[in-house]
Amino acid sequence: MQVTLTVEQKIIELLRDLPVAKQKQILDFAQFIYSQTKSKEISHSNGKTLSALDLAGDLIGSLDIGGDLSLKKHDLKNQNLA
Repeated sequence: MQVTLTVEQKIIELLRDLPVAKQKQILDFAQFIYSQTKSKEISHSNGKTLSALDLAGDLIGSLDIGGDLSLKKHDLKNQNLA
């Protein structure tokens, strides 16, 4: 009778035979892969790609820049001419 191991079981089996230092390397790699997966989930939540505006929406308006940004270019240009 042949026993089929799941991926998780096979990984655990291999981990047990490795020295602790190598186990820590695998843990670091697994955490790296996990973080990549989570960041992709954030950008594709609900099947919709999120924009920078969606991600930073609560930050908008949190800085006081003292006026309309669309006029700042003109203000700087006028200062250089004076």
